[in-house]
Amino acid sequence: MSETGWALGLAQRLVRMDTRGGGERKAADLVAEVLDGAGFDVRVDEPVKGRANVVARSGPGGPRAPITFTGHLDTVPADPAGWSFDPLSGEIRDGRLLGRGSSDMKAGVACQVEAAVRAARDGLGDVQLAFTFGEETGCDGAAMIDDSSLAPSDLLVVAEPTGNRTILGHKGVLWLKATARGVSAHGSRPELGRNAIAALAAAATRVHGHGGWPVSATHGPATVNVGTFHAGVQPNLVPDHAEMRLDVRTVPGFGSEDAVAAIAELCGGEIEIERLLDLPGVATDPAAPGLPKVLETLAPGSSAAAPEYATYFTDASVLTAKLGAPAVVIYGPGDAEQAHVTDESCSVPAIAAATEALYRLLCAGSPG
Repeated sequence: MSETGWALGLAQRLVRMDTRGGGERKAADLVAEVLDGAGFDVRVDEPVKGRANVVARSGPGGPRAPITFTGHLDTVPADPAGWSFDPLSGEIRDGRLLGRGSSDMKAGVACQVEAAVRAARDGLGDVQLAFTFGEETGCDGAAMIDDSSLAPSDLLVVAEPTGNRTILGHKGVLWLKATARGVSAHGSRPELGRNAIAALAAAATRVHGHGGWPVSATHGPATVNVGTFHAGVQPNLVPDHAEMRLDVRTVPGFGSEDAVAAIAELCGGEIEIERLLDLPGVATDPAAPGLPKVLETLAPGSSAAAPEYATYFTDASVLTAKLGAPAVVIYGPGDAEQAHVTDESCSVPAIAAATEALYRLLCAGSPG
């Protein structure tokens, strides 16, 4: 790799690695190899077979807190049958990097790695990197990082796809399981049973049709999605069990406790509600000490613009507590509209621009 401009090549290699819902160890080994070769102190942990986190550090250490970069190495599934090219392509076509994870978020990881390596080789900056597995299924890898392996930080930069805009946080996420229990009977004598599907379907309809979810002035509306519904064995059997799973995005003023209470009321007393995932939202104050300079370094003019907050969740929900509550900026070259879509791609010029911006940030140092 040349001294500069190699993030694209690293992104291609990462895209060509199949980490669709698992197998992140090979991607972790690749970024660890690059960082180790640049003199970083690197730790790779594999708490689940085939799935690994990477934590790396370079800089003088001491009392000054490092800037922390983070990104996830997993992607959501991609069925080749629906794509016009191989999801693991890594090809460059018409100025775009093609493949699953190109935007979300292997290009962002590659930008962070190149910027960190360049800054370290130039004797500039104090940087810590945390690359994780299982973010797409609820920040599983980030939750398994040993707190003692991370130094406190004043700034956390998350490489999620933002089109190189600065995003200052995101909604929280709550995943719920709602269960209805009935009484089984022969399909020809439904009056002898109690149909769990009918009870839960009615509850699902009430939840789906509810239009009164709160709206935050900063983060926008809370949302609730009926994501899965499982019930029944065969047509001639009254089902005695039905289960649906809900995705709730919480906002300031409407947290997980509020959401559970509202959904339980909509579902009714016979429906059991269980929490599967509960991660807080993130909200960085745009006027926090040193943050306007960070925003201007990454995206000139952004400190004067109204702050933006994302609808999706990130590993920041977990890592902020482990890092001592740093300011969070979400910034990456991918397009948010490309995340999880068929024929995912990422702008090649955006990859180069993000790398340079992140390098400038490390040269400027921590805002704390």
